[in-house]
Amino acid sequence: MLPLKQFTDYITQQHLFSVSDHVLLGVSGGKDSVLMAQLFKLAGFNFSIAHCNFNLRADEAHRDEAFVKLLAQELEVPFHVVHFDTESFAKEHKISIQMAARQLRYQWFEETRKANGYNYIAVAHHQSDAIETVLLNLVRGTGISGMHGILPKRDRLIRPLLFLSRVQIDQLVDENQLPFVEDSSNEVSKYARNKIRLQVVPHLRDINPNLEHTFEKNIARFKELELLLQQAVKQVASHVSRDENGLLHISIEDVKRLSPQKLLFYELLKPFHFTEAVVDEILSSLEKPSGTSFYSVSHRLTVDRLELILSPVETAKPLLYLHGEGHLEVGTEHLISLSFTDRLNFKSEKNFAYVDANLLIFPLVFRYWQNGDKFKPLGMKSFKKLSDFFVDEKVPLPIKDRTPLLINGNGEIVWVVGMRQDERYKLSATTKKVAIFELSNL
Repeated sequence: MLPLKQFTDYITQQHLFSVSDHVLLGVSGGKDSVLMAQLFKLAGFNFSIAHCNFNLRADEAHRDEAFVKLLAQELEVPFHVVHFDTESFAKEHKISIQMAARQLRYQWFEETRKANGYNYIAVAHHQSDAIETVLLNLVRGTGISGMHGILPKRDRLIRPLLFLSRVQIDQLVDENQLPFVEDSSNEVSKYARNKIRLQVVPHLRDINPNLEHTFEKNIARFKELELLLQQAVKQVASHVSRDENGLLHISIEDVKRLSPQKLLFYELLKPFHFTEAVVDEILSSLEKPSGTSFYSVSHRLTVDRLELILSPVETAKPLLYLHGEGHLEVGTEHLISLSFTDRLNFKSEKNFAYVDANLLIFPLVFRYWQNGDKFKPLGMKSFKKLSDFFVDEKVPLPIKDRTPLLINGNGEIVWVVGMRQDERYKLSATTKKVAIFELSNL
């Protein structure tokens, strides 16, 4: 008899999905995924089956595909299949075969889910897989998040068999005489996970016959510990940092007082993809002169005088054009509007530029600074390099890179937006029409 009540109780306890949801099952044809499919059928859930043929095991791969297709027909559910050239993908991206298969599999699962309106993707990981994941993470190096192993639910991915061990699954498949196919690569020790499963876990089970139960309790504790750490980091973030116009400002003095410093600071920067090695370098640079920048794949952190300034890395700096009166969004945070008037008396405000309209050549261009840029700051008779101007104004590097420039049709800088306009375009006694540029935040 299949453990239907345990199965449905686990789904309810973990809030995996509702009975009205349509779930896409990843089925390889092995014991785990076959049992999962049979439990879904017995429970009366709405599901479909997806199978990946990685073309790695010659005739075996085609045998597995035919078996899963037949299983879907017997269960009377829709069947999806895909063929991958896994070896070529691995070589092209310079990754292992296992990593390539994983990337291809989950990317296709998600594409299939979206294309067909499925609510969730279910895979047949179990308790023994969770143990192997924790051990593998420990061997390779991990933080708190790696200690809880495989989660029952992550976004649209669910694992409804995590209440069972590999031994229990083997017994259920044998007792219920469920047909399945065996993947011969599971017995090859050249893969790291297989080595742990075949050579390490059996010795650990000799020491503790209740290994799965013990790890289940340990994993639950690690999950609670991670939650506690997340709450602590959230409190730290509210104390040491502030968001200003899309930039995160972090007090250097507050970072110095953190305890434990490295753990909390690493977790603070973790959402921005900074590695542990880079975090070490940042902490060691806090006493050095300002101006140094550190990078992750998505962000830059710059050491300023009293603060660390975190900003997204802009992969592209497009040209934006303004053809006349109206407004324009520049970047993700600036809105610049243009209007005209014949009134000549105005207050001096940084968020406004008052320009002699007759000197403008349309279309006007908005862009960010480039090496070699120069202009005549209002009130000066000579040119000044824009880089020197930013230094004199003590503008931090992240803000400098996000400060738009208003460029006339002849290529001249009209306004360093929000800071200083050019002397050449100021109002004079001969001005008859005024162009008013206004900066506001989105």
